[in-house]
Amino acid sequence: MGDGRWGGAERWRSAGRTVTRVVAVWAVSTLTMLALAGLLPDFELQSADGDSLTRTALTAATAAGAFGLLGALVWPVIVRALLLVPALVLGVLVFFLNGSLLLVALWLIPDGRGAANPETAVVVAAVMSAVASATSTALAVRDDDAYRRRLYRLTGRTRPRDPADLPEVVPGTVFLQLDGVGHHVLRGAVADGLMPTVAGWLDAGHRLTPWRTDWSSQTGASQLGILHGSNEDVPAFRWYEKDTGRLMVSNRPASAVELQRRAVHRTGDGGLLTVDGASRGNLFSGGADQLALVLSMAARRGRRNRSRAGYFAYFSDPANAVRTAGSLVAECGREMFQSTRARLRRETPRVSRGGLYPFVRAFATVVERDVVVSAVMGDMLAGRTAVYADLVAYDEVAHHSGPHGRDTDQVLRRLDRAVALIATVAEHAPRPYRIVLLSDHGQSPGETFEGAYGLTLKELVRAGCGLPVPRRVRRTRSGSEARDAARDALRSALHRPVDETGEAARELPARPSEPLVLASGNLGLVSFPDVPHRMTREEIDRRHPALLRTLAHHPGVGFVLVASDEHGSVVLARDGVEVPVAELADAGPLAVFGPGAAQAVRRTDGFPHVADIMVNSMYDPATGTVHAFEEQIGSHGGLGGEQSHPFLLSPPDLSPPVAPGEELVGAERVHRVLRRWLRESSGPQVPLETAPHPARPDRRPPVDGPVVRDGNH
Repeated sequence: MGDGRWGGAERWRSAGRTVTRVVAVWAVSTLTMLALAGLLPDFELQSADGDSLTRTALTAATAAGAFGLLGALVWPVIVRALLLVPALVLGVLVFFLNGSLLLVALWLIPDGRGAANPETAVVVAAVMSAVASATSTALAVRDDDAYRRRLYRLTGRTRPRDPADLPEVVPGTVFLQLDGVGHHVLRGAVADGLMPTVAGWLDAGHRLTPWRTDWSSQTGASQLGILHGSNEDVPAFRWYEKDTGRLMVSNRPASAVELQRRAVHRTGDGGLLTVDGASRGNLFSGGADQLALVLSMAARRGRRNRSRAGYFAYFSDPANAVRTAGSLVAECGREMFQSTRARLRRETPRVSRGGLYPFVRAFATVVERDVVVSAVMGDMLAGRTAVYADLVAYDEVAHHSGPHGRDTDQVLRRLDRAVALIATVAEHAPRPYRIVLLSDHGQSPGETFEGAYGLTLKELVRAGCGLPVPRRVRRTRSGSEARDAARDALRSALHRPVDETGEAARELPARPSEPLVLASGNLGLVSFPDVPHRMTREEIDRRHPALLRTLAHHPGVGFVLVASDEHGSVVLARDGVEVPVAELADAGPLAVFGPGAAQAVRRTDGFPHVADIMVNSMYDPATGTVHAFEEQIGSHGGLGGEQSHPFLLSPPDLSPPVAPGEELVGAERVHRVLRRWLRESSGPQVPLETAPHPARPDRRPPVDGPVVRDGNH
């Protein structure tokens, strides 16, 4: 009985505190509305004949209360109805929708005393939402229960998971992926004071472990390996598959769902997060049931697609929506200022940052960050066992601003604040949490291939094939040399002697094959779609006698990989260097790329969908630069420099990732480390081994409609 009386008294005290906060927020909102009515000429809270101060105050209180109720009751319905609207569009619509709610609130005032034009209503609504949010947060600072309820509302939760649902209080694990932040960049940011939260963790004994990516140093390959335990047959960010006739691009929903299906089929396991897991902002689900902004699930339609629910959970609070929309506009302005400054200072290297890029950057650095962080906080407050989330802000900015500099320093500071917020919320969760930071790759700086040599890789390939190229390319040294070599090779081929039977060898087709050239950072892929198999060096030489020599001898190319009838596969480099892949070592033509390069190339050479010609750009170890075959001055995707060296930061109560003196190599190895840590925390019991066996139908990621099956599996 005593406990019951105490519990009842506590509930009354909690209710009293809640009422007090509601009244306080209402009062502050009323004063804010009165102030805005005095400052804005198009915002009225009086009748045409004028009102007393008391009457005006009552009108403001009525309008503020109506606006607050509409925000609490109507706003969530509006956001849910707009879930299918692209997130970038939704972020812009937030201002106008909030202004519309204010106009409705003014319309509800008796005797028509409230009035505002639409533009003013947008401004008033934004200020009102921001003030109400700040007031509510300030009042809850010293009240842990209120703070937690505020976080529940922020994340779409109404209460934490019942502790009775947890058989024992064991730690949960949150994996935060800082996309594109390399080991070198993280250490530099800590030393420069940009990331005090991370610095504090290192001082507290966290382990910072570098790891080495596969040849394809990009999110598609790395995250697939980390979350699903296999990135087999992912040769690049984008590639052409001859057997299916499809162009695979890692960040396209249809490609992502197919890559995830193949990985599940190979491993026979749903992924790292199959038991009580959540996947937030990732390309792949990891087998999680709780999803937000997961690309491989974006191809699904209807109620089965829960990935967009993260938008609703965040934007259902109008204050959060307005704050994020305001930050989005500010980020667009920041990008335009920074790009203008770079042009005026004639900074080099530099790429175009106009068009829609400011909005793309703002989405990655503001909307995606806010929604993902909110979802992670909700997962912790719900007591979920394993969470994997990707924050893409740094990677997006570094592509266009470079991986080192003032622009990316600002992003690293904001990422550290996001990590600090998540760590703070973990203290209020119903179970302890271990937070692991990691990255999927780094970024290497450098001028683009086109900027350095005046032509793109595609144009160099066409010139080497003797195909038409733009006039500006013919005037470049690279282009003219390639075309001259192609002409000389063609003349030589046409005058070859006949064979012993008296018939000319079938070495040149009637029409040369049009090459398909794709770029993945500083990794280029050349395919000939009309040939159903992987072409060999001998076949390519018969069709385009100058092509391989043109590529291998170009100063912007580090090495070329191509199959060979005589040697299996070979690596070609400048000065006539030619090494069979079976004999590759870290010395020789790949020495400049560092330890493990030969192993990475050898593994990719065995992929069923490796391109006819794989081209890796040059790498200068003195400057750390590469030449991207895309419009990027910070790039990743191939071998060379910081892009191949991400990091893993783990708390000291987890076992070391690798034994002393051992190197952590490959995304699949990182997956095994993360699985081991989950087992140590009594987390998801995923299989100890990943030997391929037929996948159970219920373990495959569900999609609507047919999925093209991999012909090699």
